[in-house]
Amino acid sequence: MDGYVHPDFTAVANAFKNQLRRTSGGAAVAVYHHGELVVDLWGGSRTDDGDPWERDTLAMCFSTTKGLTSTALHLLADRGLVDYQAPVSEYWPEFAQASKSDVTVEHLLTHSAGLHRIRSVIDGAERMLDWDYMVDALAQAEPAYPAGTNTGYHALTYGWLVGEVIRRVSGKPLDRFVHDELALPLDADGLYLGCPPSERHRVAALRPMGRVMFGPRPLRVVQRQIGEQFGRVASLLRSPVNPRRMINALVPRGIEDVLYAGDIMDASVPAANGFFTARSLARMYAMIAGQGEIDGVRVLSPDTVEQMGRIRVWRRDLVLVVPMKWRLGYHQVATTRGRVGEAFGHFGFGGSGGWCDPTRDIAMAMVCNRGAGSPIGDLRLLQLGSAVMSAARDRRRVPTSA
Repeated sequence: MDGYVHPDFTAVANAFKNQLRRTSGGAAVAVYHHGELVVDLWGGSRTDDGDPWERDTLAMCFSTTKGLTSTALHLLADRGLVDYQAPVSEYWPEFAQASKSDVTVEHLLTHSAGLHRIRSVIDGAERMLDWDYMVDALAQAEPAYPAGTNTGYHALTYGWLVGEVIRRVSGKPLDRFVHDELALPLDADGLYLGCPPSERHRVAALRPMGRVMFGPRPLRVVQRQIGEQFGRVASLLRSPVNPRRMINALVPRGIEDVLYAGDIMDASVPAANGFFTARSLARMYAMIAGQGEIDGVRVLSPDTVEQMGRIRVWRRDLVLVVPMKWRLGYHQVATTRGRVGEAFGHFGFGGSGGWCDPTRDIAMAMVCNRGAGSPIGDLRLLQLGSAVMSAARDRRRVPTSA
């Protein structure tokens, strides 16, 4: 393990060191408190050959990317260019097809548009590399339910739905908008959608993780046996756990071949292919935690930050089963000790994640190249979050010595 930790946050360093001992591969964690970078640690290996994780190593962070995409849209809302309550078709006219004229921007941000299905919308995951194909397919897609009447995690479709609104309004490709409007103002050298060729030497190699997502058997076997057999039974019994729905939202055909190939770096998949350092991701969330400002640079207004963090959906999610307490593009944050008050952010498959709590002015992020768990994180992020919150509480009770 290498890097820096403030003495008040030693518990975070200890938790991270224990995780590195128990997990193959590498990772990095960063924490901001009251705008100060108090944890900036990295360790383990970034390649299968054992090359060490370095200060500027980038990791592909799967659904953690949704937090970046959501924040990008809020920049436009903050400038009065996007209205959360406006129909999506106001910005993207073709979207009104197939009974979607009443779908609003808020419906997209809260996964309430009924457009979680991807496996039945595209014939193969390689289509995900073609932006125009994806937005055209989603414009033609029919919702699974009337907008706002239910909620189902738009695991992959979210990126193109929200990203196309950003592209139409800003006139910029989403990766360029993220670079110009977030990475540069935040001075964040590690906040990319896709990965520029000049930065690919920094990327940590991923190990395919299909086996851990649905159990010990290979992913294709699970798709067939659970998706086709138990899924039918679950649908007939109206079970809240519907593997067929989960697979339709999460696993287009050939997904592993796409996510673990080099071409993914050339594309914009705004729900899945963000390449981040923990430091840069935490800095973005620290800006939000600071009511839209960090180091004297204002990116968002306090009013927009308040709207971003307000819970909009309380019901159980159809895809993820549990209530996610969706905000405008972010979900509830939990640690091993329970939920974290007003905190919100987004976690990703494989273990990465980032979040903030504006009421405590604290933010953290963890990125990695080896992991397990659910589509939205694993136990490591919860453990680190517990250590972060405990250290922040102790720091508030006892003044830091000189």
